[in-house]
Amino acid sequence: MSSTTRTPRTVLITGGSRGLGRNAALALAADGADIVLTYRSQSSTAAEVVAQIEALGRRAAALPLDVADSSSFSTFSAALQAQLRQWNVAHLDGLVNNAGEGHYAAFADTTPEAFDQLVAVHLKGPYFLTQALLPLLADGSRILNVSSGLARFALPGSSAYAMMKGGIEVFSRYLARELGARGITANTLAPGAIETDFGGGRVRDDAGTNAMVASATALGRAGKPDDIGPAVVALLNPATRWINAQRVEASGGMFI
Repeated sequence: MSSTTRTPRTVLITGGSRGLGRNAALALAADGADIVLTYRSQSSTAAEVVAQIEALGRRAAALPLDVADSSSFSTFSAALQAQLRQWNVAHLDGLVNNAGEGHYAAFADTTPEAFDQLVAVHLKGPYFLTQALLPLLADGSRILNVSSGLARFALPGSSAYAMMKGGIEVFSRYLARELGARGITANTLAPGAIETDFGGGRVRDDAGTNAMVASATALGRAGKPDDIGPAVVALLNPATRWINAQRVEASGGMFI
């Protein structure tokens, strides 16, 4: 069924103003979804994404959210509900927990402060944001949590970050189990190394890092944002609803 005849879906993407979140937002809009995206501080960048989505003929809105501040989630939920009412929409059809930040430090050099920040952003944030949004998720909706290839393979300097992503993968399985009675599915998408500004843009801007990634990848190059958006679309598509509690890696075959 084409997106022009399908009932429009409404999807929330955290961290949708840049990088993989932006690409996912645009890909979902091109597939016929209306998008609410969040941003932490870059309101002008978020507004640009909203304009791009609207140019595709879909509705879009950007709301501020700091996923590290779980005390703000009830306020955010109320703002989201108000936005949905403006669109005459009662519920979300999809939630993509994408917002995050990188961290590169050897295990011996990782500080408790850095570790706690990663927990707040990558574990506590998605856990309690999803909890706060449960009343706004439609029965039969889709949850997609973004992990990383680093949860499968090990590269020095990423131990703390990878631990968080390993926790997110466990979280997806428990969501699938506990929300299954409502027909809600939960999966994990684990991108490989992608050329974005994430983590200071190391994969995109550092030639040595990029070459290392390419040499370790079956398809012979580092990933592009456009490699990930279509994967998000596929995993949120109603036609793939029987995929549940799964980890899907989109890495081009890195370290196989």
